[in-house]
Amino acid sequence: MNLTDELKNEFVRRVFDESYPRVIKCLDLLNEKEIWIKPNKNTNSVGNLVLHLIGNAHQWIVSGLGKKPDIRIRQQEFIPNQKFTGKELKQKLSLLKTQIIPIVENLNKGNLKKTYNIQVFKEKGSQVIIHVIEHFSYHTGQIALLTKLIADKDLNFYTETLD
Repeated sequence: MNLTDELKNEFVRRVFDESYPRVIKCLDLLNEKEIWIKPNKNTNSVGNLVLHLIGNAHQWIVSGLGKKPDIRIRQQEFIPNQKFTGKELKQKLSLLKTQIIPIVENLNKGNLKKTYNIQVFKEKGSQVIIHVIEHFSYHTGQIALLTKLIADKDLNFYTETLD
């Protein structure tokens, strides 16, 4: 397998095989009110973090690498107490997945070496992929911690692999 395919496979593995189901599990453990709890003024809710993940990944992959219109309004991702239900947030994540997978699957060596203008950054395609992997992982950890604090439950992310 060449390096391009390895990077594409690692993206799918880290974002959609690891982080994505963890975020879904967290949403399933929280009720509609709990999804929007902000422990204090300096933290975000699980709902806000999910919207932020969607906005960021859409902007960097769908708009950046996929050359689709950039529809992101970042500050709206952080409006408190939005009315999206857990089901609606999961639908938005599912839509994101269906938009991103074909773009990533069709990347080639040239796409990964090309420079893209995203937000105020100039990034190579490979850097875009790495950014989204790390961004998704970072906020998935925050979502998991908030879920543990709010629901007071073990998320059992690793029990299936340890048996």
